[in-house]
Amino acid sequence: MTLGLGITTFMFVFTYLPQMAIMAFTSGPLAAISAALLVLSESSTIFTVLSKTFLIEDALTDTFDGVLVSKNTTNLVSEGRQIKAGGDPMAKLGKLFKKPFAKFTPNALIRYFMYLPLNFIPVVGTVMFVILQGKRAGPAAHTRYFQLKQWSSRQKEKHVEEYKAAYTSFGVAAVILELVPVASILFAFTNTVGAALWAADMEKGNMSAERTAPQLKEQAKKAE
Repeated sequence: MTLGLGITTFMFVFTYLPQMAIMAFTSGPLAAISAALLVLSESSTIFTVLSKTFLIEDALTDTFDGVLVSKNTTNLVSEGRQIKAGGDPMAKLGKLFKKPFAKFTPNALIRYFMYLPLNFIPVVGTVMFVILQGKRAGPAAHTRYFQLKQWSSRQKEKHVEEYKAAYTSFGVAAVILELVPVASILFAFTNTVGAALWAADMEKGNMSAERTAPQLKEQAKKAE
């Protein structure tokens, strides 16, 4: 909470007026409101990056894994950590083999600031900005899932391309929620839960397909 308020206050003190001056040429009388929304977005992004990197990385990993265990996909989770005996999903989580949620990466922040000028275009620019961010955030939400599946880069790209529209939709919703200053930390957890539930559904679908394929082959042989 203190970190979020500190970042938001700092950004308003040092960046609000310059950005409002620029937006006066693009947004006219709405410059003050547009600049305020932009500063809130920037503050929230910085807060979320710092929080995920230094404060809640392990908690997000535990949340993702705990949801998978609760959805009876324990075998998948066991690929990335020890699983203890017990009934409570969170209590069953043991030592991590790998930590999937990447630390701060300059590329992500550079890409964010490259897209940031789009916000100077009223309405349309902001929509484009959110969609572009969402296209990255969607697949990023399944970083842990991809790691547990032990997929190569090519396998991940193929999977993401297959579910491109769904990943973009999920990412856009996640980005919008995490734009809320301070509350973005809460939405980081809810987005992680949503991503884990989706991954569990995908995994159960894959398992069903794997069980169905041999049955179809057997039926084909009998038909011959």
